Amino acid sequence: MSRTADAIRSADEHSAHNYHPLPVVVASAEGAWMTDVEGRRYLDMLAGYSALNFGHGNRRLIDAAKAQLERVTLTSRAFHHDRFAEFCTELAALCGKEMVLPMNTGAEAVETAVKTARKWGYEVKGVPDGQAKIVVAANNFHGRTTTIVSFSTDHEARDHYGPYTPGFEIVPYGDLTALDAAVTANTVAVLLEPIQGEAGVLVPPAGYLAGVRRLTRERNVLFMADEIQSGLGRTGKTFACEHEDVVPDVYVLGKALGGGVVPVSAVVADRDVLGVFRPGEHGSTFGGNPLACAVALEVIAMLRTGEYQQRAAELGDHLHRELNLLVGGGAVTAVRGRGLWAGVDIDPARGTGREISEKLMGLGVLVKDTHGSTIRIAPPLVISKEDLDWGLEQLRAVLTAG
Repeated sequence: MSRTADAIRSADEHSAHNYHPLPVVVASAEGAWMTDVEGRRYLDMLAGYSALNFGHGNRRLIDAAKAQLERVTLTSRAFHHDRFAEFCTELAALCGKEMVLPMNTGAEAVETAVKTARKWGYEVKGVPDGQAKIVVAANNFHGRTTTIVSFSTDHEARDHYGPYTPGFEIVPYGDLTALDAAVTANTVAVLLEPIQGEAGVLVPPAGYLAGVRRLTRERNVLFMADEIQSGLGRTGKTFACEHEDVVPDVYVLGKALGGGVVPVSAVVADRDVLGVFRPGEHGSTFGGNPLACAVALEVIAMLRTGEYQQRAAELGDHLHRELNLLVGGGAVTAVRGRGLWAGVDIDPARGTGREISEKLMGLGVLVKDTHGSTIRIAPPLVISKEDLDWGLEQLRAVLTAG
């Protein structure tokens, strides 16, 4: 039995089957490339769903982590530590906000945003206790906690986890009229992904985010932007909301904030929003730990140069030009996305997204499918144009075979 088959068999035997990974077992990685246990190399065109925006083993991030590992990694929030204030200050400044509430995973950050909105609604807006409502979009993906799946329309994520948490109303993504009709006096927030990632990299109609911003401001409702996948350089700007010159009330961040080294997430807002919390009302033992802060501070410093946003914009333009050439040729029915992020709809007659992903794996390129017929492409922002073109060449080869 090969090392790959043995590792997969052991994983299947001893781990819950809550994922269906491609049959590759990665042993090492650098930049945009990964090497499996057999010594085969693969071009990473997924980047950990944007957690690895800065590539595998980024030297600046690894050095920052190593230096902090030698000093202190955890204090809990029972004590201050010497990296916390700087992290909060720098992240708030990057977002143009005043305060940060750090957590670990993206789902924790979304849960924190939900609690923030409700508490703000009761204590600032004056919504009657227990009546707060948050409006969300159909086909969203904000995580997999019981509260979050309560407002999911994805049956795989939602089914058989009830009873579900009340207080949410789902409207079609991109529909301002439906959103306006859903907002009532008890609405405390609108929670949206500026680009829906898991749904297939769905970009909303032009003007939608600006319309959401106007509506929420007029109706005294928080606009909470889940930029966990779309933020921190992926779309060619620091935040996807910037493409419509929109600044939400609340940023929900994660994934790339930890540089693919440690889990780091955060809710970022002004004092009139995050100031509703008092000691003991919300927290996390590991949230804002010294190791996380050290790595995230380096991420923030890298983003401040604008280099990665520019790379995502320029290479993203090239990516989309090349992908759009495939539309109408009998294999690709649509391409969506922004920056170095694309959803490619495969004609079902040519195979499922899973089948196309497996064929690409055979040629040394790693992507991942979603919703049956779509593959997602989101390489690390450090990928070279030559490597990107090579990956696209393999995609063309798979789609034209036979």
